[in-house]
Amino acid sequence: MDEIIHECKTFFFAGHETTALLLTWTVFLLSVYPEWQERLRKEMTMVLLETLRLYSPAVFTQRKTTTDMAVGEIKIPQGFGIVIPFAIMHRDKTIWGDDADEFNPLRFQNGAIKAAKVPHALLAFSIGPRSCIGQNFAMMEAKSVLAVILQKFSFTHSPDYVHAPVDLVTLQPKFGLPVVLKLLDI
Repeated sequence: MDEIIHECKTFFFAGHETTALLLTWTVFLLSVYPEWQERLRKEMTMVLLETLRLYSPAVFTQRKTTTDMAVGEIKIPQGFGIVIPFAIMHRDKTIWGDDADEFNPLRFQNGAIKAAKVPHALLAFSIGPRSCIGQNFAMMEAKSVLAVILQKFSFTHSPDYVHAPVDLVTLQPKFGLPVVLKLLDI
């Protein structure tokens, strides 16, 4: 029973912070690229996937090898811990193209699997049997919140904003994300 309670706490707290950070970084990118705010109303999934690629709330994942294996010419023994750094992989120009450091949601217009030179290059939720159990909920929640915001407001980042992403187990804006909201004339 204690194990189930622990898992429930993990889902609540991990899901809360990572979804909040997904929304934070999406608002940042939309404040820098205001032309995407209107497009987002139509193309929200592409914008969220590109946000996850550039500013994945979880900065890495860890796995342990279950057998001896080789990756290319590198031999990896059983029980070896492997860290997969999302930020490095998500900005790799050999995988994502020369614009890997740029915000370009159109790369996802044919879906996440076709967005890069290799399928499954977007690892924000991980893949396989140990992928994030809350990924569908997180995307639904992010879309819902953004839809409500974008129905009533446009926004830009504050002139006081200092761009300083910091790894504090999750990727966060070091000085917060001050934005200027403008009520839309609806």
